[in-house]
Amino acid sequence: MNLIFLGAPGAGKGTQAEKVSDKLNIPTISTGNIIREALKNETEMGLKAKSFIESGKLVPDEVVIGIIKDRLAQDDCKNGFILDGFPRTIPQAKALDEMGIQIDRVIDIEVADEKIVERMSGRRVCPDCGASYHIEYKKPEKDGVCNNCGAELIIRKDDKPEVVLDRLNVYHEQTEPLKDYYAEKGILKAVEGQEEVADTTALTFKALED
Repeated sequence: MNLIFLGAPGAGKGTQAEKVSDKLNIPTISTGNIIREALKNETEMGLKAKSFIESGKLVPDEVVIGIIKDRLAQDDCKNGFILDGFPRTIPQAKALDEMGIQIDRVIDIEVADEKIVERMSGRRVCPDCGASYHIEYKKPEKDGVCNNCGAELIIRKDDKPEVVLDRLNVYHEQTEPLKDYYAEKGILKAVEGQEEVADTTALTFKALED
């Protein structure tokens, strides 16, 4: 089964993609990870990406698509794959179609913006050991202090409300139109994100079976 997972930053699509990957035994392909892998392996497309990255420019679509195409040609994708973080735009989705890649289902994890801001701005991380907490859902034993190593917890820059809102605006402008694109193809399934990860996972698997 060839899948795409959509969802705003902080909606939890990465977690759901991992759950499905484990159950179906198919790889999750994250754009960031495969670009890093292509750079490390110095593939033809990786070297092209490197020239843009080193000059501080965004890697253009044709290079990203070339890297995706190389990755999907690997043996572990023969029985299916999950794309997480690609496509991000309509032109990327059209390029995927032009490559002849058949997508069976697109899962859209839906969470309201205000809930995402609440989730992400409430996160606290340990700068020393990397442990993650939340002021509502996963409180440390001592307020503001890591359970594991006693370091003072911090708010990551990416989790600040103004940064989260900026990222959500970009998502709504550039990526959300993909929902209509795939709905017209009859392969989009929306999943309402729940408070408990396990409840969202149950709905995700149901969407795959329907």
